[in-house]
Amino acid sequence: MKVFITGASGYIGGSVAKTLVDAGHTVYGLIRNQEKVAALQQLGVEPVLGTLNDVDILIKFAQRSDAVINAANADHLASVVTIIGALRGTGKAFIHTSGSSVIGDDALGDTISEKIYDEETPFVPMDIRAYRAHIDKLVRRAGIDDWVRSIVIVPSMIYGKALGLPAESAQVPQLVRKSQEMGAGVHVGKGVNRWSNVHIKDLAQLYLLALVKAPSASYFFAENGEDSFGDIAKAISEALGYQGKTISWSVNDAIAELGDWVRSSLASNSRVRGVNARKLLGWEPKEEPLLSWIGHNLY
Repeated sequence: MKVFITGASGYIGGSVAKTLVDAGHTVYGLIRNQEKVAALQQLGVEPVLGTLNDVDILIKFAQRSDAVINAANADHLASVVTIIGALRGTGKAFIHTSGSSVIGDDALGDTISEKIYDEETPFVPMDIRAYRAHIDKLVRRAGIDDWVRSIVIVPSMIYGKALGLPAESAQVPQLVRKSQEMGAGVHVGKGVNRWSNVHIKDLAQLYLLALVKAPSASYFFAENGEDSFGDIAKAISEALGYQGKTISWSVNDAIAELGDWVRSSLASNSRVRGVNARKLLGWEPKEEPLLSWIGHNLY
């Protein structure tokens, strides 16, 4: 199968691209940086220089390919509309990458939510995630109205070494950097808030399965366990040699440094269960759990 992937040099996109190449697929990878062309070619990916704003490029490679995977930007509406338009009436697969912060709350790190979501649980997104949730609905709707086999994959907190070009996830590396700066494992507020999580290898396998087996307009949470940010901070502290010492990072200071992303990604609860992925696709995550992985991979 010929697959066009946006964000091919990124953490998710690069990992998925490498997994698809290893499975025998032909992969066209959209990248912005000329300097990464050779490295991407070494992975077996055919580089496509451009951005999500290059409408002609998106249309050309969407129509040339058997499927499109958007792993570049979950909030870029114009590119999603372009890709859906290019695929309309073809029945080709379009996999859009979202994120489980869409069901997050505004806990500010101080409370644990008892609410656990599967793919059929209704939710009202936080103010800063309403736009992303709208795009997810648009993609799914294309699977009903536009004869596109549309699929939304919603990863929880991702960890693990990138499988493609060097890149890193967002949450754990940011906490590691701040912990190194402060000499203790860091959490926002009380750190009792909880997030589901998934290893990048397991996540990449989910894309591979969805590409072949997912029904149109489907929606998949990707998770294999959950942890509190307090426990994550402790694991980081132990791995960095701080003897388990943890410290609270005030939400106001964290937002001042990193922006509102803190509210949705470090200070919220995001507890999900990937029911559909397991039942419909036979997805079986098997990689090392997050806290154990932190202990074995941070030095």
